[in-house]
Amino acid sequence: MEDLAEKTVEVADRDILEVCLGLEHVADIVELLNEQEIEEQAHVLVHLPDERAIEVLDQPGLDDPAALIEALPAERALKLMAGMSSDRVADVFRYMDDPPRTDLLNRLDPETRASLDRLLSYPEDTAGALMTTEFVSVPSSWTVEQTLDHIRRVERTRETIYSVYVLDPKTRQLLKAVALRRLITADPKSSVLTAARFDKPITVAPTADREEVARLIAKYDLLAVPVVDDSMHVIGICTFDDIIDAIVAEGTEDAQKFGGMEALDDPYDQIGFWSMIKKRAGWLSVLLLGEMLTASAMQFFEGELEKAVVLTLFIPLIMSSGGNSGSQATSLLIRALALSEVKLKDWWRVALRELPTGVVLGAILGLIGIVRIVVWQKAGFYDYGPHWALLALTIGCALTAIVTFGSLTGSMLPFILKKVGFDPASASAPLVATLVDVTGLVIYFTVALVILRGTLL
Repeated sequence: MEDLAEKTVEVADRDILEVCLGLEHVADIVELLNEQEIEEQAHVLVHLPDERAIEVLDQPGLDDPAALIEALPAERALKLMAGMSSDRVADVFRYMDDPPRTDLLNRLDPETRASLDRLLSYPEDTAGALMTTEFVSVPSSWTVEQTLDHIRRVERTRETIYSVYVLDPKTRQLLKAVALRRLITADPKSSVLTAARFDKPITVAPTADREEVARLIAKYDLLAVPVVDDSMHVIGICTFDDIIDAIVAEGTEDAQKFGGMEALDDPYDQIGFWSMIKKRAGWLSVLLLGEMLTASAMQFFEGELEKAVVLTLFIPLIMSSGGNSGSQATSLLIRALALSEVKLKDWWRVALRELPTGVVLGAILGLIGIVRIVVWQKAGFYDYGPHWALLALTIGCALTAIVTFGSLTGSMLPFILKKVGFDPASASAPLVATLVDVTGLVIYFTVALVILRGTLL
């Protein structure tokens, strides 16, 4: 790859560059194209052989295929899209701007246009949007030999052939899914049904979330899962490579949300300055408003702070411990919900689990806090006054209560968000920390009032 990059720098003649690109692995071509301007990418695709250019456009690693298609001459773009996988073409049109989008759609042949309209009608993160309509199906009356002959004839027009879907000759309903490996090893003269497994085929609805599709593929160790309508008619398939791309995108989106911002629509180095401001400013403003409640809580206990200024020394410790415990619980539950390890109905089991967990974790941190005060007082590092033992008890009890509250709040927040229709990943670490900060201060000063009343307070 380094040699190819050096050639690109040294060679000024684009015709020679295009020849070099044509000889490289398609993934290397995509990597190199991503470093070029859109106009230069389009120039290369115009001169690449059709089959090679289609391979490039079908690669998920290509940064901006929609802009690249827009930059191509219309006839060239239509020709290449005719050879691309249907789900990839649908992705391109989703991110393409008008008027090129409408112009190209209107110039597609009726069959391709109908297929695209179906794919584009489904929400972006569903099985219907991920699926490809290019799959192999045969009637159950065929033999294994007929099926294999059919595969040889249509292989070039199908994105991938992992399984053959056996349909009822009259109703066209899905009966069985036959893995290609089983088909090859079966008796050629036998019915295609004899090569199928006895169990019912695993299917998914077009409206199913991509995470559900990923769960099924992982659970049943599938290379592809058929997407069926209410009448068990196969309308497409979701392949494992499409799901891998979707999982990467979902993971990126969740990571960005968990950092306390809106998910980016484009790679980091491609998003515009003002778009970045828009994505980040909203959540930062919400978090700031939340932190203002912290200031209000401190103002409410202003009198206690004046009487016992030493309490202010431990406010950062108290707030961070509660936020950390809440963030831990939130992270665990967001992932558990995403993997379907727990369901919405399991919220009470989670609460019962997190409550004692929070108490034990809080007691551990509380003990550490007490030891710290005792050591500092006895070693002469700091004098906490004559009531230092009660202060240590206050810190220990407050940490136990706040960490317990943080764990419980952090574990319940993803359930609440999912119940009201939001992405559980929106329960970001900064959001949980902000919520626990405010309540943590209230808990801290309430505990202090109970234990230190008549002494420091």
